[in-house]
Amino acid sequence: MTIAFVFPGQGAQTIGMGKALAEAYPAAKAVFDEVDAALGEALSQLIWEGDIETLTLTQNAQPALMATSLAAMRALEAGGHSIDKAAFVAGHSLGEYSALAAAGAISVADTARLLRTRGQAMQSAVPVGEGAMAAILGLDLEAVRAVAEEAAQGEVCQAANDNDPTQVVVSGAKAAVERAAEIAKEKGAKRAVMLPVSAPFHCALMQPAADVMAEALAGVAITSPAVPLIANVRADAVTDPDEIRKLLVEQVTGSVRWRESVQSMAAKGVTEFWEIGAGKALSGMIRKIDRNLTSRQVGTAEDVTAITAG
Repeated sequence: MTIAFVFPGQGAQTIGMGKALAEAYPAAKAVFDEVDAALGEALSQLIWEGDIETLTLTQNAQPALMATSLAAMRALEAGGHSIDKAAFVAGHSLGEYSALAAAGAISVADTARLLRTRGQAMQSAVPVGEGAMAAILGLDLEAVRAVAEEAAQGEVCQAANDNDPTQVVVSGAKAAVERAAEIAKEKGAKRAVMLPVSAPFHCALMQPAADVMAEALAGVAITSPAVPLIANVRADAVTDPDEIRKLLVEQVTGSVRWRESVQSMAAKGVTEFWEIGAGKALSGMIRKIDRNLTSRQVGTAEDVTAITAG
């Protein structure tokens, strides 16, 4: 059995996530303390006792989800399962930062600050209400690319997330994305769902955020990860720090090639995926990508206990 550790992206956040881990494992609590110190605020209090609307703000959700993933990783390590148990790491969008922190390529403190900057930059890149995203269900990537091209009409409209064979997300100018949703249904999509997001992520409209992240990443130490990263925009393994830095910038405007990333790991021998952190969205996608692959969630103290006991 060859294992990959994968890390969730935005949308997985819930109030209370990681609290039981922090109570059960001092190493997990230390992650939340380190993130709080890096940001100069009690983000952990918001995660555990705040309101979901504030937690869901991009600038909060991104470091919060990373903190929860790293807390789960530290709990796993305390139970004897180090990062070396994985052949690869990968993450969905912001989860790529969690993966790199878990693999020791970027410090937890630097990752928290980068994700706060990333969240603020992505939020401010496009005025609220001018961008949108929609999930197209039941059409494959090539079909959705054709839909996006037809819908653009001079505006930005791109396939942003290739999640699994049944779901591709489009992103861009609000009117263009709305047109894409209607065209997709005409082309046979089962559903086209406008997503409750505050900005059009992973499209050309995010270029101002990419510029901010290029500057932010230039000032951060990145080392080779302990295990290779399967990068979002490449869907293949990378270990070189300079290449990782470059791909993290490209990721802001580039497509999240999650389906291909999972297929790439499977082709390299991975048979089991551990979803480290909040939720189980990635596990659901993985099942749709390849029914022969297995997955398990590692996001609660009970999950960690089950693994370390077994």
